[in-house]
Amino acid sequence: MDHPLIDLISAKIRAAEAEGAFDNLPGAGKPLPPCDDPENAVLNRIMKENGAVPEAVSVSKELARLREELRETGDRTERQRIMRDMALLETRLEIAKRR
Repeated sequence: MDHPLIDLISAKIRAAEAEGAFDNLPGAGKPLPPCDDPENAVLNRIMKENGAVPEAVSVSKELARLREELRETGDRTERQRIMRDMALLETRLEIAKRR
């Protein structure tokens, strides 16, 4: 069954075509860029435009930050906390990579 607004949408598109709204668009006549993941292309574009990154990337950045913090910390208790946090993040990273 068609969406109830399909006729209205189609009419709006026809009117825009008649007015030349689609003439001379950038990339007209050129092939679409290759897409590695066509099923999720729109979702990936929206995420990218809004600064979202895959979990594996954000966890890797956090791990790098903790490694630097560990190098700079001499306090034994603080080093133990950092190493615990790193172990948890390494586990999260492995899980994220398997998804």
